[in-house]
Formats: sequence, structure tokens, C-alpha cells
Amino acid sequence: MADQKILADQKTAEKLEAQIKSADMSEEMQQEAIEVAEDAMSKFNIEKDIAKYIKQQFDNKKGATWHCIVGRNFGSFVTHETKHFIYFYLGHCAILLFKTQ
Repeated sequence: MADQKILADQKTAEKLEAQIKSADMSEEMQQEAIEVAEDAMSKFNIEKDIAKYIKQQFDNKKGATWHCIVGRNFGSFVTHETKHFIYFYLGHCAILLFKTQ
């Protein structure tokens, strides 16, 4: 039964439409952020775990130091490196990903 729920959650995550709200990032990196977020949401249900996965993937692939916030209701005001910021929705979940020095 639990396996069926996990499979259903994975299928749901794959069908979520990404809506980019704000970005200072190359198109290629934006697409990569969306793909990593989709992967995270297919693997995890807890927002903190999703954020941790995205942050770790970007730290490993793009170098430190990335920050990721995932949730349905939060405000933010951040300073980021040029060309290293994206704020988007994947389904009903907002994702803020940015890099600092």
C-alpha cells in the first residue's frame, strides 16, 4: 500500500507544471533547477528534505554555496551572485534557489 502511494506521488511530481516567477539565471541552469526540483519532489515529501536535496545537488554540480527554501507560504529578501537566482513554483510548492559567495 505504501509503495502505491509513493508511485502515485512520483507520477504527480512528474506532471507538475513549473512556473518561473523571477530569475537571474541562464535558461540552461533554470531548466536544470526545475529538473532537480522535480527529482527531489519525487523522492521526498517533507519540504526541508526537498530543499536539502536541491541545495546539495547544486553545491555538488555548480560549486558552493547554494541556498534553497521550499514551501507554500514564505517571504524573502536575499542577496545573491549575479546569474545565480531563481524563484519558481512546481505545482503548489514555491522554490527559491540562489548562490552566495
